[in-house]
Amino acid sequence: MRLLRRIVRRQTFHPFRAAVIDDQRTWKGMHLLLGAFHLARAIEARSGAERIGVMLPTSGMFPLAALATWLLGRSVVPLNYLLSTEEIAYIVEDAGLDCVISVRPMLAHVGGLPASAPPLLLEETSFRGFPPLRRLPALPDDFIAVILYTSGTSGRPKGVMLSTENLCANIDQCVEWADFTAEDVMLGVLPQFHSFGLTVLTLLPLAVGCRVIYTARFAPRRLLQLMREHRPTAFIAIPSMYNALLHSKDASPEDFRSLRYAVSGGEPLPEAVFEGFRDRCGVVINEGYGLTETAPVTHWCRPAEHRRRSVGRSLPRVETRIVGTDEALLGPDEDGEVRLRGPNVMKGYFRLPELTASVFDREGFFRTGDMGRLDRDGHLFITGRIKEMLIVGGENVFPREIEEVLDQHAAVKASAVIGMQDGSRGEVPLAFVELVEGAAFDEAALRSHCRARLAGYKVPREIRVVEALPRNPTGKIMRRLLKA
Repeated sequence: MRLLRRIVRRQTFHPFRAAVIDDQRTWKGMHLLLGAFHLARAIEARSGAERIGVMLPTSGMFPLAALATWLLGRSVVPLNYLLSTEEIAYIVEDAGLDCVISVRPMLAHVGGLPASAPPLLLEETSFRGFPPLRRLPALPDDFIAVILYTSGTSGRPKGVMLSTENLCANIDQCVEWADFTAEDVMLGVLPQFHSFGLTVLTLLPLAVGCRVIYTARFAPRRLLQLMREHRPTAFIAIPSMYNALLHSKDASPEDFRSLRYAVSGGEPLPEAVFEGFRDRCGVVINEGYGLTETAPVTHWCRPAEHRRRSVGRSLPRVETRIVGTDEALLGPDEDGEVRLRGPNVMKGYFRLPELTASVFDREGFFRTGDMGRLDRDGHLFITGRIKEMLIVGGENVFPREIEEVLDQHAAVKASAVIGMQDGSRGEVPLAFVELVEGAAFDEAALRSHCRARLAGYKVPREIRVVEALPRNPTGKIMRRLLKA
C-alpha cells in the first residue's frame, strides 16, 4: 500500500521528531509506528471484518488507529461522533463493522455503540514492550483505504470509497500547489472523520514529515494560545470558526503573523467575515473547494492569486468544466454545473453501483451538484447548489447572493435562504437569520437593507429569526431542516 509505505518511510527517517502534538501528549514518529504495530495485534485478535471503525477525537490517536488498520490490509471507516445513535448504528451495519476503535469519553458522548460492533478501547490496549513487527501489506493502488460516510444532509449517509491512489494523489496535488515541506507547522481543529481533516490535516503532515498541532474542541481562546505557542504556517478552518475568532476579544494581528496560509473551506465565506478578518487581524483568508468524493481538495486560491469570492484554480491534474442543462460545455463567466475529473476522484459509493454510475457523465467527469462559473483565467466561483437554486417568476436566484447581503447587516450573525411556494411567482425567497448577541430583530429594516442592494424579485418575502441555524458537523447549514 503506497500511502502506508510513504508514511512509514517518512516517520522512520525522523523517529524522534515530534510529528503530532495534541491536547494530551506529543507523538514522535516512533510512537506512532510502534503503537500502530501494537494496536494491529489487538485488532487482529478482536476482529475478522474487512473494515474497521474508528471513532476518536481529533488527536494523534486517529493516525495511530488508521496505520494499525492498514497494517492488516483492512479499510478504515471513520465514524462521525456528532451523529445520532440511530445514524451511527446504520453506518455500522451498512459497512459491516464488528469492531470500533474508540476511547471511553467518546463512547459516553455518543451513548454507546451497537452490540454488533463492540469497542476496542485504547485505554485497555497494551502498548508495553517491543511490538511484533510485520511486513507491510502488498496492496494495489485501487485498494479502498477509507470509506467516509457523508453527513446525510439529504437522505441516508452514503459511504464514499477513497482508494490509496485517491488519497496519495490529493496529498501530492496539495503539496505541489502549496509547496508544503517538512518545515511547515499545521494547526488543526477539524474532525478527522471529515475528508478535509483526514487528508489535509492528518495524512498530508505524516506523509510530508511536517508537524501538526491538534485540539479536539474548537475554543477561540485555546486556538489563539496554540497559535502563539507553536507559530503555525498553515491554518485551515470553516467560516464559522473564522467568525468566532474574529469576535474574540483576545485576537490580534500578531497571533496570525506566522501564517503562510489561512484557508477557508466547507461552505461559502461571508463577505463580512472576510473583510473583518482582513481589517482587524491583517489576514487575507483564501477559500478552497472540494468534496468528500474528491478526497477532497480540487481548488485552492493561493495568496498571490487572490480573487475575492474565488475558490481558486484547479489543482494539478484536476480537470474542471462547467456544463449547462443541455449538457453543453459553457464558456467563461457562464453559470452551470461544476464537473470534475482527476486521480483524486472517488472509486464510488459503497454498495451503491447505480448511484455511483449516475454521478459520473459519459466522459468520466464527476457531477458535483454545485453551480459555478470559470473566469477567463480559470478561477472558479461557486454560486450555489443546483437543488437550492430558486426560480422566481422565471428568473434564477441563488440563495448565496441574498445571504451575502443579509450577512452584511450589523444585526445579522448568519443567514440562510430557501424557497417558499408562491401561487403567482412559483417560488419566493424565505430567509432565516441568526442575530448577533444583543441585537434586536427588525424584519422591516432587514427587508429595506435587502431592497437597497438586490433586485426586487430577490428580496425575501419573509424573514424569520432563529436562535441558531441548524448545521451539520462540518459547519454547513442544513437547509432541509429549515424547509421542514
